[in-house]
Amino acid sequence: MNNPELRQRELDAIAERYARRQVADRYSLLRPEVWQMLQERQRALWRELARRPGTPADWRLTEVGCGAGGNLLEMLRLGLAPEHLSGIELLSERYEAARRLLPATVALHLGDASQAPMATASQDLVLQSTVFSSILDDGVQQGVADAMWRWLKPGGAVLWYDFIVDNPRNRDVRGVPLRRVRGLFPQGRVQQQRLTLAPPLARAVCRLHPGAYRVFNSIPWLRTHVLAVIEKPLVL
Repeated sequence: MNNPELRQRELDAIAERYARRQVADRYSLLRPEVWQMLQERQRALWRELARRPGTPADWRLTEVGCGAGGNLLEMLRLGLAPEHLSGIELLSERYEAARRLLPATVALHLGDASQAPMATASQDLVLQSTVFSSILDDGVQQGVADAMWRWLKPGGAVLWYDFIVDNPRNRDVRGVPLRRVRGLFPQGRVQQQRLTLAPPLARAVCRLHPGAYRVFNSIPWLRTHVLAVIEKPLVL
């Protein structure tokens, strides 16, 4: 989006949407549906990372929408060096929480990801997790995607986790189907897999029994999220 005023209006709206989303302990890791979703995503992501060339200690990774720093903390546990990690967060309270949690050598930036001071072709990996589904303006989405692509080295990859279907009960978010992902990164090679039992259903079945998550999640069409690896060709 080239109009700074319109872009800022959408960024302000995103902050308001996130504020409305804070519902008690809905995202607590102690909830059975939450930890099962998280562990499923971790296993799938780590399998993909195990296929990447090089070693984690050498990778440079930036997360768009790093929140309170949980995903970056996982990357530290995987062996990435803190001085090779960066996070960008729009919301000041989440940025401050990440700053308290993470080592000082992890670079954190507050504000619009499309304007973040990241060097061109400096990153091996760029991660986003349920950020684009909260951006309702196509132009702002494209601006963030263009920045992510610009930061990647040739041979690097965007690590993408987001949902692909609309939630009719929540107008603050929208699904990002695969055709849209490919449109955002037209030069990328996209490999994807569906994960994650639809969260409203997951909450309902886990109230009956935590083991019900695995049963319902075994049905592919009940999975609402995609984990995608979007590779940047060595030669464009």
